[in-house]
Parts: sequence; structure tokens; C-alpha cells
Amino acid sequence: MPDVRSICAIGLRGQMGLNGVLPWEGEQHPEFIADVARFFDITRGHVLIAGEKTITAIPEFARHDRTLFVIRRSMDPAQVLAQFSDRVVYVGGGPVAWGVYAPFIRHWDINRLPYDGEADRWFDPQWLVAGGAAAV
Repeated sequence: MPDVRSICAIGLRGQMGLNGVLPWEGEQHPEFIADVARFFDITRGHVLIAGEKTITAIPEFARHDRTLFVIRRSMDPAQVLAQFSDRVVYVGGGPVAWGVYAPFIRHWDINRLPYDGEADRWFDPQWLVAGGAAAV
């Protein structure tokens, strides 16, 4: 089994998404810019599995220094992860992916951003206990 991790950003009340994108999408304050850079730095050299929309949103500069793998609802998570048994695998793509892969995630890296606005997707604390994971 690979070393399965998740890295995500949440707003002050656990906000994660709004209308299919990050609710702070395009925000230019230093905290938000640093969070994006941190994501690309931490996942560099590793595997990122996520839904098609998330993988498609990865910019060109970040496509060559990590392995990108599109996951679908019909895929068995254990079989997907078995393909990367000797790698660090980051699960991305938001609540649907994290809900399915939470039992496999051993490490959650959660960055709280200074966003306190609207959202239609929220972080679920139950994901943290689904697999007995450690959170940072």
C-alpha cells in the first residue's frame, strides 16, 4: 500500500468549494498565493489522484514534475492505490474524492485560509477518523 496523504485548504469555517471551484479562486492576497505555491511544492515528485476536473485544472508548468491520475466513481480505491504501491500518493479533488479515499489516507495536511465567505462544499471532520489518520 502506498503512503496515502491529502493536502487541502479550508476557510475559517471549513469552506472548501463554491460552484465547482475554490471559493477564494483568484484571490491575490499573499496567504492565498502562498497556499497554491505550497500545494505544488509539496506534491512535486509524487502522485496526485483526483477527478477529471481537478486534474484538468493543473497548470502546464506542474504537469511534468508529478504523476497525475484521473479517478472515477466506478474505480475501486484499493485497486487505484495498488498501482502506486511504492509512491507517495496525494488525494485531491474535493469532498467526493476525500469521502471515498479517507479510509486510506494516513496523513492530512490542512491549511486554514483567512476566507469567511460563501461556500457549498465543506470539510467533513469525519474524514480524519475514517482511517485513523494523523492530521497536521
